[in-house]
Amino acid sequence: MAKVATNNNFAEILATDKPVMVDFWAVWCGPCRMLSPTVDDIATKYADKIEVAKCNVDDCQDIAIKYGIRSIPTLIFFKNGEPVQRTVGVVSASEIERILESLI
Repeated sequence: MAKVATNNNFAEILATDKPVMVDFWAVWCGPCRMLSPTVDDIATKYADKIEVAKCNVDDCQDIAIKYGIRSIPTLIFFKNGEPVQRTVGVVSASEIERILESLI
């Protein structure tokens, strides 16, 4: 299951040896709601290999600004706490898995 990222725990979420995928989203965003089940499935499928977090951009505006989130949904993939890849918009599970496999 995906963790809920907040201003208080975001750095802690990134401070892992595993790759991290963060879903930047908002409640009012239709495409975000479309992508959400895929993100949840990925979180379950890769639970032993990666960390998955969801970051509501309305609740975490400072984080969204720091990572240059201009459109949502945006997925940012982190390795060693640093962003290494991103997708914008609704993407397929196979595309997400291709990126994750390159990071594991």
